[in-house]
Amino acid sequence: MSVIACQEQKIGYVDNVKLMDQYQEKIDIEAKYQNKSDALGKKRDSISQAFQIEAQAFQEKAQSMSQQKAQEAYGSLQQRGQMIGQQLQQEEQQLQLEGPTSMDSLIKKVKGQIKAYGKDHGYTYILGGGNGGSVLYGDETKDLTEDILSLLNEQYKK
Repeated sequence: MSVIACQEQKIGYVDNVKLMDQYQEKIDIEAKYQNKSDALGKKRDSISQAFQIEAQAFQEKAQSMSQQKAQEAYGSLQQRGQMIGQQLQQEEQQLQLEGPTSMDSLIKKVKGQIKAYGKDHGYTYILGGGNGGSVLYGDETKDLTEDILSLLNEQYKK
C-alpha cells in the first residue's frame, strides 16, 4: 500500500491554441480552403459579369423583337440565371461543409497523438490549456506543447 501512495502521478499540459495555431497541417488546411474560397469568389464574379453583359445585350436586342419573342427569350435568360445561381450556391455550400469536416478530423488526429504521447512517455494526465482550457496555471516545465507540436509537424512532413 505504501508503494502505491509513494508513486507520483506524471501530469503535463498542452496549450491547445498555440498547438493548433502552429501545427503545419492545420495551417495548410486553412490555406487550402482559403484558396478554394478565393477561387469560388473569382468564378462567381466572372460568371456574374458575363451574365450582366449578356443581360444588357439582350435588353438592346429585345427592342427589335416582337413582344412575345422578347418575353420567351427573357424567360429563358432568367431561367439560365437561376440555374447558374443555384450551381454556385451548391458549390459554396459544399465548400462550407468540407472545411469543418477536415478540421474535425484533424482535431481527432491531434487528440490521438497527444494520447499516444502521454502513454509513450508515462503521463497519467495531459491537460488542455489555452483559451477555454482547463489549466489556469501550470509550471512551464510541465508544458508539453512544443514537444507535441514538434512531433506532429515531423509526422506531417512524412
